[in-house]
Amino acid sequence: MTASLLVACLVLSGDASEEGFVSLFDGKSLEGWTVVNPKGPGYVPKDGVLVCPADGGGNCFTKEEYANFVFRFDFKLSRGGNNGVGIRAPLEGDAAYVGMEVQVLDDPAIEYVALRPSQYCGSVYDVFPAKRGSLKPTGEWNSMEIMAEGTKLKVTLNSDVITEGDIATLTDEATLNKHPGLKRTAGHIGFLGHGTLVEFKNIRVKKLP
Repeated sequence: MTASLLVACLVLSGDASEEGFVSLFDGKSLEGWTVVNPKGPGYVPKDGVLVCPADGGGNCFTKEEYANFVFRFDFKLSRGGNNGVGIRAPLEGDAAYVGMEVQVLDDPAIEYVALRPSQYCGSVYDVFPAKRGSLKPTGEWNSMEIMAEGTKLKVTLNSDVITEGDIATLTDEATLNKHPGLKRTAGHIGFLGHGTLVEFKNIRVKKLP
């Protein structure tokens, strides 16, 4: 079943938690998306799944821009898998700084043993740290929800709220100068590949007032 059909079925079955959500991925093409600086094959739609191959990557952004929203998707990591979700980002530049990046990462992997707290999976990179313990083992599907409403951000992983922050409370000048994207009020949503295998499905968004 494609992501669009899944969302439609959830709404028709009366799942109120999916009301207002629109599927962003038809399961078979990159319609509605644009890939910036692709590496190798970039992103590959396959059997209802959006695949960032181990020899691929780049940034796969929505063509539409979003201001306030709830973004939901499922992801599956390979060992050492490293990706991210750019939010309120422009198409060019490093989304972690010119926009914001929510980490999608196999942070228990040995190569990430020396991470800072604000680099763990679900963190708003280098800004708001995530609580650990909700990420499923590699090879299993995880569900993530990212909510951006005004200056407030919230990340939920497998039904656990792991990150909450309010940009308006940030006062550290070094952080604000390093991350000018914190001041952006709208932009693209996208997957930020780093040359490792990560898979995505059930990608949908709900606009908020």
